[in-house]
Amino acid sequence: MKIILGHLAAVLLAGSVGAFGQARSVQALPELPLSVAIEQVGSYHPITGRQRLNWFVKSTVGPVSLTAGVFSAAISTATNNPREYGPHWEGFGKRYGMRLTGISTGNAMEAGLGSLWGEDPRYFRAAGEPLKERVKSIIVMTFAARRADGNLAPAYARYLGTAGNNFLSNTWRPDSQSSVSDACIRTLLGFAGRMGSNAFAEFWPDARKYIFRRK
Repeated sequence: MKIILGHLAAVLLAGSVGAFGQARSVQALPELPLSVAIEQVGSYHPITGRQRLNWFVKSTVGPVSLTAGVFSAAISTATNNPREYGPHWEGFGKRYGMRLTGISTGNAMEAGLGSLWGEDPRYFRAAGEPLKERVKSIIVMTFAARRADGNLAPAYARYLGTAGNNFLSNTWRPDSQSSVSDACIRTLLGFAGRMGSNAFAEFWPDARKYIFRRK
């Protein structure tokens, strides 16, 4: 349980910090409140191929995402998980590389497969809505995504990318983390991290106004 909680903390931290880059990438796009998504689909602009590639790059190797990997690898090294890597700098490097491999594989699957049916991987803020609606948006957009017509639908590419990369990585992970149950836990943590990422993208712009406002 201690190891699982350590992983959860790492994923939530990585997802939350990684969302900073994602939040910046959608600032110029329309912010459609979840409660009026259907009514305002006409103002939604489908993601372009270039925007999809930009989302992949920033979410995978953007400076914020790479920095998040440092925190994730540091927590895993401190708890010596997996134990095969050891609690030293070499182990830290292996954990950092393992995370980057999983992130890149999952993002590539989500972006690539999603392009086949117009699934938009970006998160759209519900700015200006009541807190309840904003929290609802965070949760719903963890499992749903916009299609080319602006309507929400199950994020199938995200499901495949999150589960696919975690089960695929069993082939190169150490024995202590390569079971089916391990892959299932990592998949759940992946969605927890996505929810944390959405929460950061939703509320960070508001918090930033207070933190960095001119006196």
